[in-house]
Amino acid sequence: MTDDSRADAYAGTHPYPHDSTALVAWLTTLVRNGESGSLADLRRARSRTNTHIRAGWYGGDDHRDLFERIAFLFALYHQGRSVPAYGFGSLGAAAARIGDGTGRGPDNPGAGRLVDRLVVSRHVPWRHLQHTIVRLRSCEQPPPSWTGLVEDLILWNDRKARVPYRWAVDFHAPPERRRIPDGTSRNKQKDTTT
Repeated sequence: MTDDSRADAYAGTHPYPHDSTALVAWLTTLVRNGESGSLADLRRARSRTNTHIRAGWYGGDDHRDLFERIAFLFALYHQGRSVPAYGFGSLGAAAARIGDGTGRGPDNPGAGRLVDRLVVSRHVPWRHLQHTIVRLRSCEQPPPSWTGLVEDLILWNDRKARVPYRWAVDFHAPPERRRIPDGTSRNKQKDTTT
């Protein structure tokens, strides 16, 4: 058996899997190490650079393009930043943080329209995702969990996963039920017996 036939047999039974955690670890290292050139490459969506290709390798055989696009969104959010933001929650929960003095999340008409456009799309809504990330950055709000975003977008067309529905539910959740970065709920009541 030649090396090529072994590689073909392995690829047929064990396709190269995706690794969203490794992608985010690599991207955060770029921010932490101040590799602004690599991050600038990732922000150039129209041209495929070596940095795009490297980001794509974390996506395995099936999700290379998706991983390159997530790297683009990550680089947009981190433009000019020296500390990486890992984010938390779903994109719907993150969109609930968009807003200004007139209101945030469902109380902000712009955020509401943005989420409406995201959740009705049959295909991954890349343009609206980009707009959401840019709005989060401009509002100085943390992004969604980058690894969670990758996994959600991989399952976008899976009807059982219901990703758009979960995002809508997270967006419209009452403020006291939303999750905070440590994973606890904001609606914890103080024990009055002590």
